Amino acid sequence: MTIHLEIMSPIKRAIVSVTNKTGIVNFCKDLTALGIEILSTGGTAKVLRDAGIKVIDVSAYTASPEVMDGRLKTLHPKIAGGILAERNNPKHQKAMQELGIEPIDLVCVNLYEFENTVAKSDVTLARAIENIDIGGPTMLRAAAKNYSHVTVVCDSVDYEALIQEIKKNKGSVSQATRLRLAYKVFQKTSAYDTAICSYLAGHIESDAPMFPLSLTLS
Repeated sequence: MTIHLEIMSPIKRAIVSVTNKTGIVNFCKDLTALGIEILSTGGTAKVLRDAGIKVIDVSAYTASPEVMDGRLKTLHPKIAGGILAERNNPKHQKAMQELGIEPIDLVCVNLYEFENTVAKSDVTLARAIENIDIGGPTMLRAAAKNYSHVTVVCDSVDYEALIQEIKKNKGSVSQATRLRLAYKVFQKTSAYDTAICSYLAGHIESDAPMFPLSLTLS
């Protein structure tokens, strides 16, 4: 398979929302130094602000407050549409203009630590369920699907190399890198869903066979 090393337009806007905040301050300092606007949520926004980084709250950006104890914050057309829109599709561009949606060019997200939560001996089913991430996988999968136009990063080990590439390419990221990072997202989300499925299987009382009809290994 041939991968074209096409360079996309410069990154102008990023959304950053991470549970594991390793390296996130330096990464976002580098992004802002490159002139990239940062949208963020909750604890991530606070950490960045405390480090002196300018951040726009997602709730202010969407004009929609975080509700339901934070369960609903990034599931909004201005976020999903900004990530999913094809930049070279006139219909998508028209819809963005009509709905006031701005493009989001970079998505930096990692997920609620479900496996760490359920590994605790005293964890309850209710607590485990509350640690199933919804908005995070949605943004990651949307960005990975639209990798032709969006850069997605789900692992702090990729921060430094990504910054170097953005600098080298004057604000842009190659399609080869975007595809590699998108592939990594689907690895991550697949393993995440498998962990949830495995945990819930232990709480189902039934006469079902020991193994399900399909078994995902990660």
